[in-house]
Amino acid sequence: MAKIKNELIRVIPLGGVGEIGKAMYVIEIDEDLFVVDSGLMFPEDEMFGVDIVIPDISYLEENKDRVKGIFLTHGHEDAIGSIAYLLKKIQAPVYGSKLTIALAKEHVKEQGPLKHVKFFEVTNKSRMNFDTTHVTFFHTTHSIPDALGIVFHTSEGAIVHTGEFKFDQSAKGSYKPDIAKMAKLGEDGVLMLMSDSTEAERPGHTTSEIVIADHLLTAFHAALGRILVSLYSSNFIRIQQVFDIAKATGKKVAVAGRSLESSYEVGLRLGYLTVDEETVISLKDLEKYRDDEVVIIVTGNQGEPLEALDKMVRKQHKDVKIKDTDTVLITFTPSPGMEVPMFQTMNKLAKAGANVLTSSKKVHVSGHGSQEDLKMMLNMMKPKYFIPIQGEYKMLIAHSKLAQQVGLHKSDIFIADKGDIVEYKNGKVRMSGRVTAGNILIDGIGIGDVGNIVLRDRKLLSQDGIFIVVVTLNRKEKKIASGPEMISRGFVYVRESEELMEESSQLVRKIVEKYVTKETFEWNNIKQEIRDALNSYLFQQTKRRPMIIPIIMEY
Repeated sequence: MAKIKNELIRVIPLGGVGEIGKAMYVIEIDEDLFVVDSGLMFPEDEMFGVDIVIPDISYLEENKDRVKGIFLTHGHEDAIGSIAYLLKKIQAPVYGSKLTIALAKEHVKEQGPLKHVKFFEVTNKSRMNFDTTHVTFFHTTHSIPDALGIVFHTSEGAIVHTGEFKFDQSAKGSYKPDIAKMAKLGEDGVLMLMSDSTEAERPGHTTSEIVIADHLLTAFHAALGRILVSLYSSNFIRIQQVFDIAKATGKKVAVAGRSLESSYEVGLRLGYLTVDEETVISLKDLEKYRDDEVVIIVTGNQGEPLEALDKMVRKQHKDVKIKDTDTVLITFTPSPGMEVPMFQTMNKLAKAGANVLTSSKKVHVSGHGSQEDLKMMLNMMKPKYFIPIQGEYKMLIAHSKLAQQVGLHKSDIFIADKGDIVEYKNGKVRMSGRVTAGNILIDGIGIGDVGNIVLRDRKLLSQDGIFIVVVTLNRKEKKIASGPEMISRGFVYVRESEELMEESSQLVRKIVEKYVTKETFEWNNIKQEIRDALNSYLFQQTKRRPMIIPIIMEY
């Protein structure tokens, strides 16, 4: 229990609810604020040109003097991907396991040095003391080693954030869960449980990694040529399995992809990956070995595995081109918005003659607990109140139903949206308002400069193209000096639309001549009339609505 009587406790998701990825949760205990995770999400289809999406941290910026610590549950992008952006705004110590902190430092290094940042490595035996609470940790099983659950101990009971987890009876070493510690937390009293909902719709238990290793071994033996294993760059358990099986079958492994190389090097340096040096070869040396001796681990620059595969199948990758004797193992579940590109890439691979194996062939399993795993966590923790997190809305609903099956009342379950405040005060929990929350879009070096208006314009450009009108005026002689010139990009092919261009030109000419004879006129008025007239005419003729940009110059 906490040293003092806690009067006010709040849980505020700033990301990770109603979506997959972008995890960020604020735990408020009296005057102290604690942040759990700082993740990113890959853009959805309608986010044209956007590289990544991070949480809106306006609320944390407004209360930055109250932020006492940032706690990271594990080293995947959805938990640490926005840490560098957060630390530019918030000066607070960062706590996480040895591997998680090492990967977080890599993210910070990529964004440039941040001198004020203090990182602290913790273990499942650590205890961090603060004025209003003390924080402890417990190991969970995930697809990356050293994943932690985080516990905030208050006078009213524990607030438990499970992190991302599953239960695998074959897990060992840095993947082994602290089941006894979880059960002890439940015995001591859990006020609020925040639990991973990613696979809440999947019945049964999540398949053991031992089963996946057996199926990978079978696939390696059956392959006639090269084996390409496509995975997320931080899926350490799969990376280790590939190296182990390659060694057992006498194959050599090459690593393709910058983000994979980075996490691979961190894993080796810290001892989380065990690799026989004789097994590793360079992509440049592939031709020195027979195809049936070669395994290539593939991912993309942002950890998205499809990017590199797509380049390989289109023969645009500098080192690897897909052959018809290749076997491709897709050992990941696509993030939201990536399903269509994934199936398109699989079709291209099949067309090129490659043998494609996915999770349906048991070469991949989720790193998240299925329904029986989630119920086991609920039964061990025995929380008074439950907040499902880490999932799309339908997953949160499914998880809330599981909680009811194990005995929680519906009134004690809170399905929060981004920014919702779940507040405990005077012995009662209620939704007590909202804080600012949403998406910040990262495009190139721009942070948050791409908003709804820019995305709307990009959407318009992608649908009907752009139509530019250029007119030069002689203001002194009150006449058109040159133009109107029509430029079409992505709208119509000019050479086959001469009549449309000529009519549009005449339409613009009439409008400009009407204004240019006046002593004074507003530039905005003439441009708006050109837009309105062309918009109506072009839609009437083509049933398309291109973005219309009038450019008027004078001398």
